[in-house]
Amino acid sequence: MKKFIDNLGYLFICLILLGVLALALFWALSIGTVKLPMNQIYQAVMGQLSGNLPIESSGRGPVHDIVWILRMPRLIMAGIVGCGLASCGVIMQAIVKNPLADPYILGISSGASLGATAAILLGIGVNFGPNFVGICAFIGAFAISLAVLFISNLGGRSNSMKLLLAGMALSSVCGAFSSFIVYFANNKEGMQTIAYWMMGSLAGAKWSNIFVIGPIVICSVLFFWTQSRVLNLMLLGDEAAVTLGMDLHVYRQVYLLVSSLIVGFVVYAAGMIGFVGLVVPHVVRALVGTDHKKLIPITALTGAIFLVLADGLCRIIIPRTELPIGILISLIGAPCFVYLMIKRTYGFGGN
Repeated sequence: MKKFIDNLGYLFICLILLGVLALALFWALSIGTVKLPMNQIYQAVMGQLSGNLPIESSGRGPVHDIVWILRMPRLIMAGIVGCGLASCGVIMQAIVKNPLADPYILGISSGASLGATAAILLGIGVNFGPNFVGICAFIGAFAISLAVLFISNLGGRSNSMKLLLAGMALSSVCGAFSSFIVYFANNKEGMQTIAYWMMGSLAGAKWSNIFVIGPIVICSVLFFWTQSRVLNLMLLGDEAAVTLGMDLHVYRQVYLLVSSLIVGFVVYAAGMIGFVGLVVPHVVRALVGTDHKKLIPITALTGAIFLVLADGLCRIIIPRTELPIGILISLIGAPCFVYLMIKRTYGFGGN
């Protein structure tokens, strides 16, 4: 009976979060340079959903164009990015058994940064088309994750500590190469582009990207949800898992690759956005506990809500100017994380 009540409460929380996400989307659709009333937004949304015309078909009116061509893609992408980063934060913290782990801790962010720097300043990957910077960043992120797995398995099987050390070492190497390229490129405009890209932005979101990245992120999160038992064992450690007949070595490597896939596509779509994968899992874990069966879906929904709200705030904090979302996330995330660190009632991986 108690388990049934707990599951009922868990489903109720998920439904509430879905409702909050819908409200956050409508709120964010209404703000911007042109303020739209809610009734017009509702009509534009329902008109598109009930019709069979393509989203970008002409003659639908200015409200439709603002909602479906300018604002909706970036908000949907914000939800996808927030869902992916928050979920990866949960997974990384379980993989390395470190409460300070986030999706970028294993050198993935440095690999993405190196790929973007090489693309912008050296012109590598221009044949990929207009999105070549994001594509090179994705390639860099995924390549570094493979290198982390390779190095951590040298001299014996990898474990959480070897993964962490390999990630830190490769992060330093990628940072050094990025600085080397910037130092000798002597390209002021390129360096400004890199700086803006490193701050993160959802302004370039497109429906074509959403149709690719969305299914990948959602399917990956669902996959992690099915692995909740193994993730719970990871918090107990390899020794405890072996006594229960579970070898975590292969699982750890598979989870890292899937997480890197998510992060690579997120970096491709939105640049570097930090703190989401660090703060959101801690906030949710403090509220619902450490069971990954509940933690993963609630964290994914909370991350989506957080980034949708943050993207809306970025467009109204400074009049007629859009604040890079990475800056706002850091300003919000850092104080929240400090508070969680000093809160005595909170513990990672248990009470």
